[in-house]
Amino acid sequence: MRRGQGGMAVLELVLLAPLFVVLVYAAVGLGRLGLARQDVDAVARDAARAGSLARSADEATVAARAAATEALGRYDLTCDDLDLDVDTAAFGPGGWVRVELACRVVLEDLGGLWPGTRVLSAAGQAAVDAYRGTR
Repeated sequence: MRRGQGGMAVLELVLLAPLFVVLVYAAVGLGRLGLARQDVDAVARDAARAGSLARSADEATVAARAAATEALGRYDLTCDDLDLDVDTAAFGPGGWVRVELACRVVLEDLGGLWPGTRVLSAAGQAAVDAYRGTR
């Protein structure tokens, strides 16, 4: 007697479809995590730039924090715990403002596949105009 191959394609589909769905879902989740990382980099850059436009070191710190908060909303990024450090040690004409940012992101918001959180960090630095007046 000869055995047929009838139904094998259906069996292969039933076995491989869940694996394919998990792989696609993981790729989407990793893509969303990559976009969140880019957004955190952009927030740090925007905060440093806002700080570099201020007229004093104290105003630079306030401006950088306000810009970071505003940028998080603009990029639709929710940080459970935002740690923002503004370095104005070299503030002055020709100096710089440096912002270091750590944002704890809930992974379920990024794709729903992974539970828990992940800390994304970034740093941004912007030069203070050499001909800018400061107080």
